Amino acid sequence: MDTQTKAALKQDHFITTTAHGLEWAKENRKSVIVTTSLLLGAIILIVAIAVLLNLRSTAAAEAFGEGIQTFEAPLVTPGQPSDPGVKTYNSSAERAKAANAQFVAAADKYGMTSEGRNALYFAGITYKELGQNESAEKALKTVAGSWSDRELASLAKLALADLYHQTGRDPQAIDLYNQLAAKPTDAVPAGSAQIQLAGLYTDEGKIAEAHKIYAQLKDKDKDAKGGEGPAGRIAAQKLNPAAATPGLQ
Repeated sequence: MDTQTKAALKQDHFITTTAHGLEWAKENRKSVIVTTSLLLGAIILIVAIAVLLNLRSTAAAEAFGEGIQTFEAPLVTPGQPSDPGVKTYNSSAERAKAANAQFVAAADKYGMTSEGRNALYFAGITYKELGQNESAEKALKTVAGSWSDRELASLAKLALADLYHQTGRDPQAIDLYNQLAAKPTDAVPAGSAQIQLAGLYTDEGKIAEAHKIYAQLKDKDKDAKGGEGPAGRIAAQKLNPAAATPGLQ
């Protein structure tokens, strides 16, 4: 087969293929338009959702940040001068009340975001500071039961255990401390939970139980170099408070 014939056959094949393609497109024009429109609509929807989520996350971060600024605002005594432009409060209760309102608002509006969950945790903390124990327990329980953020959940359990201890529900507090010790997180290491548990036993007058925990921590809580870890150091001080205070015999 000569070159000219091959070229002619290729040309015929191209023409035939193109014709078939055009014919198919003509026959399926409506289907093609619908499919293309659906695909384009899906892309637009995905982009719109991504933009909205980003905007919502930004707004949530700003709302939570405002609460934190209030929560950390300085306290001043009446008549004490303060820096211009710096919001101050006359008491921790006044500050907690203002911060709580901001945290609650942020949690209600952005509860599905990580910032919203953080806001709910701090709402529980400020409720607790204000003595509104029922509201504090409700908020902290919600955060403690979250599976999406184990670190924050562990902090909420720690605060909840302290609330239980303060309100005379030590068995519930002990259960939470043991849970935290069994499943530690970076936010609440096992040693921290055990230190709190030992403190609870001390408050109850169960000195032997408290000392047993301190002794175990002193021996087992080590840092990367084999020295005393933070919980071990605290435990050693609790076991021998005189040694921790220079000059005290």
